Amino acid sequence: MIKAKSLYQLIVYSILFILVLISFFTLIIIDNTFEEFQEKINIIKNNYTNKQRDIIKQDIENTLKFIKFYHDKYKDIKDEKIIQQEILEAIHKMKNQKDLDDYTFIYKFDGTSLYYPVGKAGRNLYQYTDNNGVEVIKDLIKVSLKNEGGYVEYLWYKPNIKREAKKISYAMSYKPWNWTIGKGVYLDKINKLVREKEKEYDEKISNSTLQVTSLTIMLVLYSIFIYKNATILIANEVREIGNYFKKSQNDDNPINQDKILFSEFRTIVNYANEALTNIKYKKHLLEDINKNLESKVQEKTKELTNLVESQKQFLKNSVHEINTPLAIIQTNIDLLKRSVNDNKYVTNIESGAKIIQYIYDDLSYMIKKDRVEYKKEYLNFSNILRLRIEFFEEIAKSNSLFFVSNINEDIYIKFNKTELQRIIDNNISNAIKYSYAKSPIYIKLDYIDDDFVEFQIKTASEQIDKKNKIFDDFYRENNARGGFGLGLKIVKEICDKNFVIIKLDSNEQETKFTYRFNINENTTS
Repeated sequence: MIKAKSLYQLIVYSILFILVLISFFTLIIIDNTFEEFQEKINIIKNNYTNKQRDIIKQDIENTLKFIKFYHDKYKDIKDEKIIQQEILEAIHKMKNQKDLDDYTFIYKFDGTSLYYPVGKAGRNLYQYTDNNGVEVIKDLIKVSLKNEGGYVEYLWYKPNIKREAKKISYAMSYKPWNWTIGKGVYLDKINKLVREKEKEYDEKISNSTLQVTSLTIMLVLYSIFIYKNATILIANEVREIGNYFKKSQNDDNPINQDKILFSEFRTIVNYANEALTNIKYKKHLLEDINKNLESKVQEKTKELTNLVESQKQFLKNSVHEINTPLAIIQTNIDLLKRSVNDNKYVTNIESGAKIIQYIYDDLSYMIKKDRVEYKKEYLNFSNILRLRIEFFEEIAKSNSLFFVSNINEDIYIKFNKTELQRIIDNNISNAIKYSYAKSPIYIKLDYIDDDFVEFQIKTASEQIDKKNKIFDDFYRENNARGGFGLGLKIVKEICDKNFVIIKLDSNEQETKFTYRFNINENTTS
């Protein structure tokens, strides 16, 4: 029996022997069998898929020929709707009634279902998207418009298994009636063929396992040999070191190295003695430091908490107190304007008061946004925008600016009025701040397609260099101008919450902010 003088030598010899034997025999046998299996599976899948593609393509081509023949034969004899109904009935009778998966489907080019034997016809599924992001009906209609039609692969509900399965469909179009005619086949049947091949593969693996078993027996015998020569010795060494660590919690006596056989463990013992000594010293030192630090942290945390609460309360009180004098100022300005016409000083005073009002509205929104529910309602976007332009008219005038608006009539969206006003006010205010003197501010509101409303503000101003930071907290592109840098941050939060798309274009000639609102309530609620 070999006496191990070094644990390192024993472990190295054992690992090398095991790795060489297992790697050489197992990898060669298993790898070759697996590659052969994968190759067969790929061939089966490709052959099955291609065959099914040819079948459904031929069926659709025949169906289209039948539709064209029947239409040409009776178009001067029967009404178009009667011809269409008879064709749909004929297609239904030709269907294999025993096979739920074997059916032809027909959609109008707008996505409305005309014939769908396993579901309800009449639904519009043009926007339907499967779990993989495939716009199924839209893609089928698109490929059907090609001269030779085309295939679409997607996920679709399969009734007999009551879940979605992979499916491929071929579609062609009959353009006189704006019909897309298609047929599909589920590809999950191929799994049955794959399982049959897996059984063959398992049999080969079993044979390979028998070959590896003999190698395993040799390794087991060798492991017993290693266990008798090393495991008991190692366990005794570890137990001795473990006992030392337990005792070290109560006393400071170092471990006796004479009780350790292996040189590697003696090195560990030396490090352990040194490390534990340092740990105990640092432990006492840290305990003293932590006691002092904990009291200071608690003290500073309390001070900081009080300061933050004081600042919040101060801000709330300030905003509340501003409202009353601001209303008095605005009322007196209105009275003064009745007796004094076109006075630049009155205009400047009114402009300043409205700036304060705009800042007050921003601060009020910031304070309330996390504890107030801003409910949506149907709003006349056009009227609200005109009123806000009228509000900022005097401010623009005092800054030698003027508005050029192009607002479509009676544009309605479902939105919260307060949040919509914050978007409008912050954009108009920024346009006034950063526009060149005596230049126009262009404001546009119009429909885009049937689903979107676009609000746009364009100014002649300096180029925005850091577009990615313009919506950050307290960021201002030009520190020489007024403001807190919170306006666009508020706008961004409102837009993100309501799925409003923001687009910023800026160059040396002009800067343009574009906001695209969804009209559909489902995407904005």
